Amino acid sequence: MATLCSFSQKNIKGTVTDDKGMPLPGVTVKEQNTSNGAVTDFDGNFDLTITQTDAVLIFSFVGFETQEVSVGNQTNITVSLKENLEALSEVVVIGYGTQKRADVTSAVASVKSDEFIEGNVRDAAQLVQGKVAGLSISAPSGDPTVGTQIRLRGIATLNGSSAPLILVDGVPGSLQTVAPEDIASIDVLKDGSATAIYGTRGTNGVIIITTKSAGNNMQPTIEYTGNVSFQSISNKLDFLNASELRDKYDEGYTFTGANLQDYGSDTDWLDEITQNSVSTIHNVLFRGGNKNSNLSASINYRNLEGIFINTNNKRYTGRIDVNHAMFDGKLKSNFNVIVSEQEFYTGGDGYSFNPYVFRQALIRNPTEPVKNEDGSWFERDVYFYDNPVAYLKEADGQNRYRNMRFTGSLAYSFTDDLTLQGLYTRKGNSNIRGYYETKNHVSTTKNGVEGYASRGTDDYVGNYGQITLDYKKNFDLHKITALAGYNYEDNVYEGFYATNRNFPSDAYTYNNIGIGQGLPLGQAGMGSSKSSDKLIAFFGRVTYNYDDKYLLMASLRHEGSSRFGADNKWGNFPGISAGWRINEESFMENVDWVNNLKLRGGFGVTGINAGSSYQSLSSLNYSNYFFYNGRWIRELIPARNANPDLRWEKKEEFNIGLDFDLFGGILSGALDYYDRHTKDALYNYDVPTPPYLYGSITANVAEVSNSGFEALLTINPFQKGDFNWNSVFTYSTNTNKLVSLSNDQFQTTNDFFYAGYTGEPIQIATHIVEVGDTIGNFYGLKSVDITDDGIWLVENADGEIIPATESSTADRQILGNGLPKHYLSWNNTFNYKNWDLNINMRGAFGFQILNFSRMFYENPTIGYNVLDSAFDEVYGKAVLSDVQRFVSYYIENGDYWKIDNVTLGYTFNTEKSDVINRLRVFASGLNLLTITGYKGVDPEVNRDGLAPGNDDRDKYPTTRTLSLGVNLTF
Repeated sequence: MATLCSFSQKNIKGTVTDDKGMPLPGVTVKEQNTSNGAVTDFDGNFDLTITQTDAVLIFSFVGFETQEVSVGNQTNITVSLKENLEALSEVVVIGYGTQKRADVTSAVASVKSDEFIEGNVRDAAQLVQGKVAGLSISAPSGDPTVGTQIRLRGIATLNGSSAPLILVDGVPGSLQTVAPEDIASIDVLKDGSATAIYGTRGTNGVIIITTKSAGNNMQPTIEYTGNVSFQSISNKLDFLNASELRDKYDEGYTFTGANLQDYGSDTDWLDEITQNSVSTIHNVLFRGGNKNSNLSASINYRNLEGIFINTNNKRYTGRIDVNHAMFDGKLKSNFNVIVSEQEFYTGGDGYSFNPYVFRQALIRNPTEPVKNEDGSWFERDVYFYDNPVAYLKEADGQNRYRNMRFTGSLAYSFTDDLTLQGLYTRKGNSNIRGYYETKNHVSTTKNGVEGYASRGTDDYVGNYGQITLDYKKNFDLHKITALAGYNYEDNVYEGFYATNRNFPSDAYTYNNIGIGQGLPLGQAGMGSSKSSDKLIAFFGRVTYNYDDKYLLMASLRHEGSSRFGADNKWGNFPGISAGWRINEESFMENVDWVNNLKLRGGFGVTGINAGSSYQSLSSLNYSNYFFYNGRWIRELIPARNANPDLRWEKKEEFNIGLDFDLFGGILSGALDYYDRHTKDALYNYDVPTPPYLYGSITANVAEVSNSGFEALLTINPFQKGDFNWNSVFTYSTNTNKLVSLSNDQFQTTNDFFYAGYTGEPIQIATHIVEVGDTIGNFYGLKSVDITDDGIWLVENADGEIIPATESSTADRQILGNGLPKHYLSWNNTFNYKNWDLNINMRGAFGFQILNFSRMFYENPTIGYNVLDSAFDEVYGKAVLSDVQRFVSYYIENGDYWKIDNVTLGYTFNTEKSDVINRLRVFASGLNLLTITGYKGVDPEVNRDGLAPGNDDRDKYPTTRTLSLGVNLTF
């Protein structure tokens, strides 16, 4: 103690730079074994008085390796910090800010750009497919204009939206707002304590997209990423070809309808409507600047071709992000612009590919020609039976979307601890679409339409404003942060459409819709619409950290929506979570193999906004015309009841988790268990008239529950020398239940309702949603055998075996469930010298699929082309001779395991180049191999809505994609 007292304190000055010599502001400089420290200013300079004779200074900064320097006799020190990409992953984005991963107390996942899936991805979500436990991302359609399906932690609603909130650089957007190549990281807020600060939009999770920026003192660079991709159908259904159909004629089979006779041709109808799909993607990113001003700008072009002719998707996206600092960095401003334009062929009124065409290609008689000898299309007057090539070639259309988003923000730091920020965004998109069917289209040749046209436009304008006040303070062993904020958002939607028919010429297509003669005949239509909504919120959050051991976060959002009823305009959404870093306790000091061990738990309340604008208000609509007293008159009739009690759907969620990092980073991961209940879920109820004006009302009555377990496990078995191997496993399971459907005020006739639909000619529901049971249950006749003459034998309600011809709707029963019970993924990254190899695999287990293609086409009695398997003996007894039916025979086990993405890359040595900083080439494949017992095209089928597991017969088939690409930095 005497020695310490005799030491004369010494002042140390110095500068901290990065490895390129650029000053680093905000670096923490701490004297080891003391609470004494300083922070570098905006020029990287620090000034610190040390208190020890053998002082050691510790320099730490997010994104750089921590460095220790012995002071000795030095009075002026210059330190160069090395960038640490691994350390960057320790910072995750949360609501309205960032947080060190070590301090996070909620269920949050973060994926950086170097972990993304490469190649011809659909949208931002596919970049992290199979990489976040509990987040199900699937692409059940091969349509190039259709994005991915996303579901987080099960089904939380009956009528509301199941889509997560998407934020792009902090502003609400979509998965298509920015190009995937322009994204730096994607953070997923999963549990209620993390998403409560987003109130009525937090129930389905929050996905935060952060784009690539320049940052401070970044050398000017130009980065180019491009690839060319080749697509093919991942799997084809095996229908009779012309030779096989003729063999059936020779075997004595007689057919009706489409296969009535041999027309002498040999046509592969699917081949006639498909093409060799070649897609290209180009992205150029400009970055650079200094600590005061820096800029990031990008241009992206995507030209995606579908496997069907006349299906494409072109998208142009531009982004500019400018940062500017003034007054010694106290005032920081940002200006961001994102613009995009999308164009694609439309095969119908407003959508891209017409799935009816695919159906016609499958069921078409392969002995029929495409055209007659005179060059006209070969058509036959058979019910729902049209030439698919003519259907495509004799239709023309285009959709064009234009999107624009301007964002500006100002942040002023009154002190190092107190910052006020304001942000405003103006966003909008517009769409114009047109569609035309010529006089040679089947609508004319069969139905006498003489040309059909439609034209429509939609427009959206939104304003988003945000003010936040951030405060942070460290004293002794305590760290506190506080956030207070205000949000305002308004949205206006408008639309117009018109249709007409009987055109004198095909010359104008949809560009002169007024010359059609449909109006005098009552065969033209038009309509327009406009709606708006507003959200206003006040929110706050406090975090507390004691000695890096005990962590606490609490938040509250008070939010109002114009969609709510008059008596429930505002709602409160609290969230709280806590964490205990066990490894920081004194009893863990000698446990060297534990680097991090954190127990955390949280509870939060989130909401789902009411389904649509004006739903809480009564409404009157005009009925169809009727003729009265020599005039056409429309009657004004009730269309909706008022509900002043309409409010948000409220989800309460509890989450407990464990984060761990063991053996020096060799093994790490996270385990989470959650239990969530959605109360006041919206559903439509029948009500008496009178006293109500309309026969149904939307009310907050139902309750849905979900519980599940998630695991993330990262293993780094080899991190030495030239070879590195990183392996990541994710697992999740979920169980849901419809808890209730009625209350004292609103009841349903039954404690169940039906969902899903087979379509004609079977025309029956496919699912049942019942109180006390899980959502996603298939509901139909249980087939157990077949008669000798090919009639289904089914089990009736009393357990007796009867012919299906004698069954009734009362004999239906639960046949399986379309939602997977288990999701698993295994992602591996290998690096050897300049080579890198990424192999991503994932699967789903414990679910069933209703194979619509087999249900409709594995039957030789229908009047259209059928699957080869239609002539197989059912149950080894007889060939089917019954009508098309929904029976359990067509419900299959859907388990699958996919080698989903494989990417092999090589990075060239560019050290001797003064122009090229980095050059990497790669080859990538998507949806490469599926291991499954399912007999359909792809077991990854639609899981949205309340009828999951229906593999629709008309869906655009999934594709396999091979890509060649390059990453180039100057």
